[in-house]
Amino acid sequence: MKFLLLLMLVFGCGWCSAQGGNPPPAMPADAVPARYMPLLVHKRVALVMNQTSKVGDSLLVDMLLARHVDVKRILSPEHGFRGKEDAGAHVDNSVDSATGLPVVSLYGKHKKPTAEDLADVDVVVYDLQDVGVRFYTYISTLEYVMEACAVYLKQLVVLDRPDPNGFYIDGPVLEDEHKSFVGMQRVPVVYGMTAGEYAKMIKGETTSPRPSPKEREVLTDTVLTHKKLLTVMGSLDLKVITCLNYDHQKKYELPVAPSPNLRNMAAVYAYPSLCLFEGTPVSVGRGTDMPFQQWGSPEYLGKFDHSFIPMSREGAKHPPYETVECYGELVGKTAAEVLKKIDNRMHLDWLIKAYNADKDKEHFFTPFFVQLCGTTKVQEMIKSGATEEEIRKSWRKDIEAFKVVRKKYLLYSE
Repeated sequence: MKFLLLLMLVFGCGWCSAQGGNPPPAMPADAVPARYMPLLVHKRVALVMNQTSKVGDSLLVDMLLARHVDVKRILSPEHGFRGKEDAGAHVDNSVDSATGLPVVSLYGKHKKPTAEDLADVDVVVYDLQDVGVRFYTYISTLEYVMEACAVYLKQLVVLDRPDPNGFYIDGPVLEDEHKSFVGMQRVPVVYGMTAGEYAKMIKGETTSPRPSPKEREVLTDTVLTHKKLLTVMGSLDLKVITCLNYDHQKKYELPVAPSPNLRNMAAVYAYPSLCLFEGTPVSVGRGTDMPFQQWGSPEYLGKFDHSFIPMSREGAKHPPYETVECYGELVGKTAAEVLKKIDNRMHLDWLIKAYNADKDKEHFFTPFFVQLCGTTKVQEMIKSGATEEEIRKSWRKDIEAFKVVRKKYLLYSE
């Protein structure tokens, strides 16, 4: 009976659809350990994970330890192993009290695993729930982990997860001169790929030859240039374990909040559009019950009806405009409301409204805004009075070029 249930899960219970039943739900790759456990048997393992790395009701690390996998350490991204730290907060290395394992923070000055971090490791397992947005830093962590695994000859296993924003592609494409930790690849803001597909793209777009042993020895002992990194990346031993029952048009509701201020699906859907406000003086509701579901500023008193008051709390210590009433707009209380408003695209109308209402237009856009956009064109066009549709046309050609590249690495149907 158990074997039959497993077959139904793995193969998607196709007979249900054939008879008019509901299609099976999308599930992350780690849901069926039998699909990836053979890669970990008798291996020394490091886990790139956080609170989203759950197998049923258990954290990935607990499940693997129960199966006697030799886990050496945990590598945690922005927001920390438990996912409670503020955006951008410094997180120190620590020891997990539940397992006794060392936890290495891959944030701050230590964004990439070092030779010491991986010295006693054979395989690195990446299992983080991303949100499919370029400036959400888990994919930057993924890229740095890929580089480290390639340089230090470690296998990388990506346990893929559905992309909750994977049903559309939109936004300006990153320009090389604006690369940073909130944007490392020439992709749109919303790129429509899972972490597994994204990893395959990074490796696949590398055309440099495999480095010789002597060249690799030099690479491990020096600061790596971009050209040298490309050379190494092409030889990465990458394995992607795919999601179950997933395609890019399927809406996937996250079972665990991926970070402190993306608490629900309404925020996840609004995030691609509202995060641009982080590069302006406008609050996105950090320190309230609805972060990334609203925007506002004290400057907009009398200009907008909606208001909120940010307060210091876990995951938003001393937020912008703490204890001060902000005025702006509520994007939506529910996921359905936000989905209807965004209509499968990244919105700029809220940003344009705020800019037009602001008194100090000279200082409205900060340098961080350019890093988030990946281009100066958006703020230049807003300043010139361009409409949202005119701005959207400016990135249309780049998106079509990206789609051609993206298509080569898709693991799931459109």
